[in-house]
Amino acid sequence: MPRAASETIIAVSTPPGYGGIGIVRISGPKALAVAARVFRTPKKRAKTFPARHPIFGHLFDFEKGTDLDEAVLTFFPAPHSYTREDVVEISCHGSPVILEEAVRLGAKSGAREAHPGEFTLRAFLSGRIDLLQAEAVDDLIRAATLTQARISSRQLAGSLSGRVGRLRESLIGLLARLEAGIEFPDEALGVRREPTLTALKAVRDEVEELVTSYDVGRALGQGLTLAIVGRPNVGKSTLFNALLGEERAIVTPFPGTTRDFLRERMVVRNAVFNLVDMAGLSRPSHPVEKKGVEKGRRIAREADGVLVVFDGSRPLSQADLRLLEDYREKKAILILNKADLKPRAVMSALQARRPQRRVVKVSALYHTNLERLREAIFRTFVPEAGNREEILLHARQKHVLAGISEALGRATDLIEAGHPDELCAEEVRTALTLFGRLSGEVRTEEVIEDIFRRFCVGK
Repeated sequence: MPRAASETIIAVSTPPGYGGIGIVRISGPKALAVAARVFRTPKKRAKTFPARHPIFGHLFDFEKGTDLDEAVLTFFPAPHSYTREDVVEISCHGSPVILEEAVRLGAKSGAREAHPGEFTLRAFLSGRIDLLQAEAVDDLIRAATLTQARISSRQLAGSLSGRVGRLRESLIGLLARLEAGIEFPDEALGVRREPTLTALKAVRDEVEELVTSYDVGRALGQGLTLAIVGRPNVGKSTLFNALLGEERAIVTPFPGTTRDFLRERMVVRNAVFNLVDMAGLSRPSHPVEKKGVEKGRRIAREADGVLVVFDGSRPLSQADLRLLEDYREKKAILILNKADLKPRAVMSALQARRPQRRVVKVSALYHTNLERLREAIFRTFVPEAGNREEILLHARQKHVLAGISEALGRATDLIEAGHPDELCAEEVRTALTLFGRLSGEVRTEEVIEDIFRRFCVGK
């Protein structure tokens, strides 16, 4: 793991591809020296640059002695920069060729090409942000909805870190009182049973509230997986295309057209859904189709929910009824497709067999009732957010907080059972260590590397 202020790094910070503007970022002790070689003002190659003041000039190819592009340079001196190191940002036209050449010349001048997320990693290692804020940086960049962006922006500003910090401080105070009673038993400094239980419960309740918020956060962040299931030729692929608003899946009038699966992202209101279109669930006649059916069944079992599609122009068959039975334990919406044709399958028959399920009648071909279906999808699969102040977007955060809750639960049980304060104090110490892992104060190298390797290069 690289250390802050060790080497000078350089990377393109804007997305790959063509654009009106591109930014090359340099961070480290040699940032100014590198910038002085690859950038010059209209009059001369400058050796120093004013802080936080954009300077117009040119990207300079010192190997050929020619200008590459018009550019603007901004210098952010340490410690008042993103990484708390000297940082230089050079803005020029967003040509991949120009940007790559700028990075190459910078590397020739004493910088090293940055690893994914290395700028943010340096911000974390220098103490400018904690691990929760670092995760929020990547969340904000990848936000699929405005709601997720707002949550990530608040967490980047420190809202989640502040709440976690307050809970941690409460436990530190409690542990101090416990240890005082243990160290000086004759001084009557031990904690009283009821106030200790009240304090533990208050912290645990808040931790549990954060843990349960992840169900909402997963829908807003990484998305919920919904499998579209049904017999062959009921219109699954047509429905898949209609919900996405594009011709993503091949559609033909012949059964068994879909033999593998397709996965695409759909946003409904402020929630993300990963729709999966797959082979029709039937007795396959071809080995390839058989593999597709087996894979489809596995995906449907592991999905967060299913959209069970029926052909509304045909009476319900025994195979349809078996589908109802197969997915009785899953969150599901029952969809009567082909509403544009003469109805043969009766909606009330589905409602009678599964009264707890939403039943929606649609025509995927003509996009009839698709908005009603989208609304049903949101209401069925997205947990109520309520008035939550914070929402977790990462499984890592949920698992660490769940461990804290378990430790506090054990501490509570020990006190209620009348065990010595030493045992309770040990569980509180465990919870405090986990709080440190959550914020990154207690560092686990594998966790740090896993988080930052998901970042894009240049951030």
